[in-house]
Amino acid sequence: MSLQLTFLGTGTSVGVPQIGCTCPTCTSADPRDRRRRSGLYVRSPQTAFVVDTPPEFRIACLELGVTHVEACILTHAHMDHIAGFDDLRRFNTLNGKKVLPCYASPETVEAMHHIFPYIGKKPKEKGLYRPMIDFRSVARAFRIGDVKIVPLPVVHGNVPTNGYLFEHGGKRAAYICDCFEIPDATLAKLRGVDVMVLDCLRGTRPHSTHLTLGRALEYMKEIAPRRGYFTHMCHDVKHEEFEAELPRRIRLAYDGLELKV
Repeated sequence: MSLQLTFLGTGTSVGVPQIGCTCPTCTSADPRDRRRRSGLYVRSPQTAFVVDTPPEFRIACLELGVTHVEACILTHAHMDHIAGFDDLRRFNTLNGKKVLPCYASPETVEAMHHIFPYIGKKPKEKGLYRPMIDFRSVARAFRIGDVKIVPLPVVHGNVPTNGYLFEHGGKRAAYICDCFEIPDATLAKLRGVDVMVLDCLRGTRPHSTHLTLGRALEYMKEIAPRRGYFTHMCHDVKHEEFEAELPRRIRLAYDGLELKV
């Protein structure tokens, strides 16, 4: 079994369709135009973990058959990436009431303690109705099972944010879902990856905290992955039309897409 990536969601903070919107994307019959908030499920022969717990985390797990999660990694503490965090408690139960490790930058760990002050490492007497989480601050490479994981600091407004590089069996895949700028030190770790997943909010209209198409393509050219995928897309992106204009090696991710690295 190779490293496998499954997209739990590929949408921006309000999801697609947006509430109260009747644009061509929000009313599209193409299932690829329906986007939960962004998250990723990673599997290897020895482990399985999630990157972020978006608002529809529970729904995504049910629809995609996710029943095995041994750890969680967080990119940052914006609500569209952590609002489903409480649902990790179900995996505590499925894992025999084991504590679940959660890896994130020190700043994100601190934010999580403020947002979810009730989360600890021990079950309550009346049952496991709160997640049991061991928050672990990471700034350097670490391992989950047989997967080496390298934090990738990126610029995303004024919120400390990481992407992550996954290494397994000589293959490398990177995931950067919220980003406005990739520092040189991070770019150096990405060049030539087998799979590059990158933020691309929309087409030509710039955004202050997210990549849009022109700059996202420039980064893809510099990274030169074997395969590239865009994620974290808003309703400006109609899948079939937008993808038709992309270079052949760059595709749009969609909810439920599974990649083998």
